[in-house]
Order: sequence, then structure tokens, then C-alpha cells
Amino acid sequence: MTHIPTRPALAAVGQPCVARAPVLIPMGPDGVEAEFIGFDGLDGQEHVALRFSGRHPDATRPTLVRLHSECLTGDVFASARCDCGHQLHEAIGLLAEEGGILLYLRQEGRGIGLYAKLDAYLLQDRGLDTYAANRRLNLPEDARDYGIAAAMLQALDVSRIRLLTNNPDKVAALRAAGIDVAEVRRTGVYVTDANRAYLQAKADRGHMFGPGTFRLPVRGVVRDTAEIGAGGKNGDKEADY
Repeated sequence: MTHIPTRPALAAVGQPCVARAPVLIPMGPDGVEAEFIGFDGLDGQEHVALRFSGRHPDATRPTLVRLHSECLTGDVFASARCDCGHQLHEAIGLLAEEGGILLYLRQEGRGIGLYAKLDAYLLQDRGLDTYAANRRLNLPEDARDYGIAAAMLQALDVSRIRLLTNNPDKVAALRAAGIDVAEVRRTGVYVTDANRAYLQAKADRGHMFGPGTFRLPVRGVVRDTAEIGAGGKNGDKEADY
């Protein structure tokens, strides 16, 4: 996979990343509370951390962390072309229960931006997969910079984590930036007819999906159950990497 190398956890002007004052915000019908935290000294984008205290936190375990790249179409408008919105809500539910941090990264379309992502969708409608479409537009397959996430964690004094992800690039990039990823916890894979090709392309690029993912029925949204029930809270599988 073509990926932009992780950059140092400093802004271009050489200033370290510093967390701004947290703001407590209740969310959703259940009023789940999270501290929204902005940062100075990043790349000029308004990345934000959501810090959850959790209903049943376990202080003996590393902090549970989810890196979530902005997806306007999925997160806000419930697009069925990806599973971003489902993964975001899954992460919020887990963090509300166990405590931890959601890093919401303003890296729309794997870093190429919203308009370019929509252009790539047009090419996908003509048969290209999500990565080939980016290449056809002379754009990187994945332009995200996870060094930004590492800088945010360091600014929050978090150095050892459990990472909620199916993406091995996130694990490698955070470790390269000095974050101790003690455990990897897989997210659900939400398969539909509309996003099956998109998810298959991700699997082909090494994402950690269960072996039964693409054999599931696709009426509505179905979560991959191949790795569920093998251990970990809520039946999710956890692994040391």
C-alpha cells in the first residue's frame, strides 16, 4: 500500500503539540459525556480528541484508543459505500463503556480531501477499486499522517495503548512515532452490498479482517462475526502485536 511516511510530531514551525482546555459535551440520546480537546502545534487542521471516562473503566489496562479519519459521507450522512459511520459509533459505544480516547483526524478520504474522494467514487462506479481510483487521479492510495495522532497522544500524556483497529499501518506508524501499542483490538466489519467491493479492496491490502467476512449475507448491515467470541470484552478478539 502506498502510504505517506509518518512525520515528526511537531508543526512546520517547530512548535510542539499542546492540548487545549477540554470541554465536556454530552452526546446522543443517552447523554454519553466526553471531553472534547483541541490542539495547538499540529498541521493547521482542527483535529480533536474525545476523552471518555467510561462507565466501567479498568485502570490496570492500557488506554483504549481509536484513530478515526474524518468521513463526512459516512459519519454524518450514513453513506452505505463505506463502513466508517458504523465503526465510529461502535468505537464511541466501547469507549463510553470502558473509557479511553477517540482521535478524530481531519483526513477526509484517506487524506485526499472530500472533493477528490467524490471524484474517486465516480471512477469506482466505472470498475476501479478505491486504491486504483486514487492512482488514476494521480493521488496517493493513502495520504494520512498518523504522526499527528501520536503527537496528540503524547500531548495527553498517553504513551501505552490498546488500539482499536483493523489497519496494520496504524499500528506500525504509532510504534514508529514512539507509542507503545500493547494490544490490538479489532473493530467490527460492517458488510453490505454497497460496500463489499470497498472492504474487499482493504482486505487485499492487508487489513485484519476475519476469514468469513465476505461470505456473510448482505441484507442490510451485517457485522463480521468471524472473530467475535474468541476472547476479550464484548466478545471481540484481542491480540498482542
